[in-house]
Amino acid sequence: MKIEGMDTVSASFIMIYLLTLLLIATDMVPMSVAALIGALFALWIGTGYGIFSYEEALGFVDIRLIGLLIGTMVVMEVAYRSGLFRLIALYIIRFAGGDSYKLFIILCIASAAVSMFLSDSTALLLIAAAATTISRIMDYDPVPYIVSTSIMINLGGTSTLIGSVGNMIIGLSAGLSFADFISYLTPCELILWILTTLTLCWFYRRRLGEKKPVPEFDPWEGIKDKRLLFWSAFLLLGFLGLFTLHDKLKIPPESVALGCAIIALAVSRIDSADIFRS
Repeated sequence: MKIEGMDTVSASFIMIYLLTLLLIATDMVPMSVAALIGALFALWIGTGYGIFSYEEALGFVDIRLIGLLIGTMVVMEVAYRSGLFRLIALYIIRFAGGDSYKLFIILCIASAAVSMFLSDSTALLLIAAAATTISRIMDYDPVPYIVSTSIMINLGGTSTLIGSVGNMIIGLSAGLSFADFISYLTPCELILWILTTLTLCWFYRRRLGEKKPVPEFDPWEGIKDKRLLFWSAFLLLGFLGLFTLHDKLKIPPESVALGCAIIALAVSRIDSADIFRS
């Protein structure tokens, strides 16, 4: 296919990109497989026309970014399985005292805060589960809570180095530390959190429902392994602390993530294959 004003190589790469997007959009294959298909075709075109060698192509894979992503995901998955996030959600219900507006505001701010330390997709899974649990227990319409937390997660994810994949790429490429991201972005983010939460609260004011009595429940009832929960909480605090200080300690962020992930797997005694499948 010849595109006017473009050479064959440029047109080929554009077609590969569009093909990859088509495969992802139509769900013909899993997203990871679609990305690999696109990468394979790009590799063939690039090496075939002498644009880059196989050795140079391997250099395109950012091992540091992959290590940071995997390490962060493992730590958060272990914390999730321990029941830590569910416990926090139930205490939020108790603290709000059945007030739908207070519950909505707390959940929005909590969503943005959690997204500062998790990738958007991971934070969305955790917060959506918490929002669904809260809505079911309190018999509230779940739509305002789920939609609003999704918006706040996207907003909060731009605050820190590990909040989104885009931030990870920028931070590792530019040599920016966790503290750099917080110092530059968090002040503006906090203002946006407040404005966005108030806007969402006004928009959904007719769907939040009336104040209801909080049903009797024990937040600890569903916790099967308290030892794992305490270890997860301790490890999560250490994880965030090391990320905050990694620049001063001269420890690369991917080393912090992978180190904490290894400790999490060792302490949790959960099958590592099961963790990676998740």
